[in-house]
Amino acid sequence: MADAEAPGPRERLARVRPGATVLVLLAALAALSSFATNIILPAFPAIGSAIGVTTLELGVTLSSFFVAFALGQLVVGPLSDRFGRRPVVLGGLLIFFAGSVLAASASGIGMLVAARIVQAIGVCAASVLSRAIARDLFEGQDLARALSFTTVATAAASGFSPLLGMAIDGLLGWRAMFLLVGAAGLGLAIAYRLLVSETLRPGDRAPISVAGVASDYAALIADLRFLAPALTVSLIIGGLFAFFAAAPAVLIDGFRIGAFGLSVFFAATVVVVFSGGLLAPWFARRLGQARATSRGALIAFTGSALVLASVAAGLPLIWFTLALTVFLFGMGLANPLGTALALQPFGDRAGIASALLGFLQMSCAALATTAATYLPLDPAASIALVLTVATAIALLIFRRLASPA
Repeated sequence: MADAEAPGPRERLARVRPGATVLVLLAALAALSSFATNIILPAFPAIGSAIGVTTLELGVTLSSFFVAFALGQLVVGPLSDRFGRRPVVLGGLLIFFAGSVLAASASGIGMLVAARIVQAIGVCAASVLSRAIARDLFEGQDLARALSFTTVATAAASGFSPLLGMAIDGLLGWRAMFLLVGAAGLGLAIAYRLLVSETLRPGDRAPISVAGVASDYAALIADLRFLAPALTVSLIIGGLFAFFAAAPAVLIDGFRIGAFGLSVFFAATVVVVFSGGLLAPWFARRLGQARATSRGALIAFTGSALVLASVAAGLPLIWFTLALTVFLFGMGLANPLGTALALQPFGDRAGIASALLGFLQMSCAALATTAATYLPLDPAASIALVLTVATAIALLIFRRLASPA
């Protein structure tokens, strides 16, 4: 009897989807980790000076963040499938707030790395569940559009946060940045608590056990419907995060554009990713999601190869920027469509599927960041090589495993 009275999918969607409000909050959840990472990039020289390390050595604060973020998602996804999205999102945001306060008081590289790990453990819930909640609420083209919107928001956070970080560093110092991102997480938790109801009804919740979760993850890894688009997106995103990590060394130390120039550079990237994200649903309608994702991966690889060629030829910053623009457009196109392809068939396991996708993304980000940091090349050559290899593998995987028509 209880099952008969439970609301069906259409009734549930009508009750929990208040249009723009949910989309904006999902976008904010998805963008928070990028906001927390990119806002500190212009302050790397100041942070390094304060705690006694070089700008390049501060890359460990990013790679450690990515590793913790990746592993945390493997736990967050199953927990949300068992207990619902809201408690996991809210708990994660409170942990993120605590990590931000700890980072603001850091006196050495060890403490700062530990604080970034706490931040990552908390904010990974927001990132994973923004996708899982979108999958709870949307299907097909609607899901692709929702994920395109979150891609645009993440790009905006990534692009404009360095400008904000530079201003805060100049006025209040780098420690204030961490307090600001902590306040952003706390404010988002309050807004989510007040404005969004649970999207996973009790009847849809899955029991949790170590063996069961491991079996679900293994089944996803073995399913090419998930694996091909998930690896494609993850490798491209990994290259992007590696560029973020290397950007201060490449642009400030290499091209000598200064902290303000770095901030403007990041802000300009928003327009490119914004364009890719907005055009992604249009490409999907005309070509189908698989073919459109393949085109995006091809564009990203072309841009990466052009970045490598510009660095090898010693060309000025304008050519590096134009080549990177091609990569960013391809990323903005492939990311939401590939994510939708990976999640679409697994609505009954949206939390676990989103968690595994996030794990793959952050694992690729950690590997790419580590490679870009420790390759025996100058920073520009390192990031150009990492981008090219990552996007080449992504394109090959998608075309061989997904077989878009």
